[in-house]
Amino acid sequence: MADASKILVVQPSWVGDAVMATPTLRALRQRFPQAHISYLMRRYVKPLYLGMPWVDQILTYRTGRTRKKAGKGLVDLAGRLRSAHFDMAIVLPNSFKIALVCKLAKIPRVVGYERDGRSMLLSDKLLAPKDQGKYLPTPILNYYLGLARYLGAAQRDMRMELFVTEAQRQAAERILRDAGLDGSIDRPAGSGGGPLVLLNPGASYGASKCWPAEYFAQLADTLVERDQATILLSAAPRERGIAQEIARQMKNPSVDLSAHGLTLGALKELIRRCDLVITNDTGPRHIAAAMNTPVVTLFGPTDPRWTEINFARETQVAVKVFCGPCQKKVCPLDHRCMTRLTPALALAACREQLPVGAKG
Repeated sequence: MADASKILVVQPSWVGDAVMATPTLRALRQRFPQAHISYLMRRYVKPLYLGMPWVDQILTYRTGRTRKKAGKGLVDLAGRLRSAHFDMAIVLPNSFKIALVCKLAKIPRVVGYERDGRSMLLSDKLLAPKDQGKYLPTPILNYYLGLARYLGAAQRDMRMELFVTEAQRQAAERILRDAGLDGSIDRPAGSGGGPLVLLNPGASYGASKCWPAEYFAQLADTLVERDQATILLSAAPRERGIAQEIARQMKNPSVDLSAHGLTLGALKELIRRCDLVITNDTGPRHIAAAMNTPVVTLFGPTDPRWTEINFARETQVAVKVFCGPCQKKVCPLDHRCMTRLTPALALAACREQLPVGAKG
């Protein structure tokens, strides 16, 4: 089959997965240099991809909260895509609904993994690794890149990449100035002359991924007192309570970025300017790696093999427990995988990425 001239790439809905898709997006552009490539994504993901040089058009969608409105939204989306006359759709997420939308849009070639009962909706079906009926843990970086390789991409670069627009850079500088930090320099050190450290205590996945707020507070206070660090707190709107609890329990001041108008686009630039990010296994972990910022990742119920990113400036911290990794969103026991991961263990990991005396 001849190369497609109009390609639709359907993006993941999770922020971390969207970042892990970037090596695949780079490979697809190299494989199809003359094609018109469009990305389809939920609206809240779009700021991640702004400034990206591999895309010609970004399409967004959202569906209603009720089943009736959601169904109408998907039908309307199929109509929009049909009118665009795409030759091929590459579906990164394992979504039955979005594969159905591509089928209803009459896109001739729909490429994706044969999962979640969508075999009849795909023209090109890839098999995900399984053993005795169970899917094997496969790094999402490799999983997505497998689709590009199937289509003939020779590129093997697994490095994640994000880009920052001028508007996003200015938004980050305004937030820093609002918070009393110098937003005019490229990588601002903390107000005490020490490193700029961002804590990301939430996780959209579920409460089981979250390290206790009191542990974040203890670790942050240690970094302030020993390293003169300035602590930034990053939280999505639904996670504000966790950030506020950390600030309340800290003995030293911190900066709640959400109180200064934090957006996903500005977060990219803020993370780029930080000396260290400390986070649960969630989106900002991957943003840090894409921006080449050192990161300490606190793993609990999730299996690191699914989200391995091969980032040299990352230190992963986890404790072995009999019940994990369970992949559950809410812990049915006592959350021991996180409560036994002490601030002292996390501090040792921070020392690997942020030696004593380091400055921004």
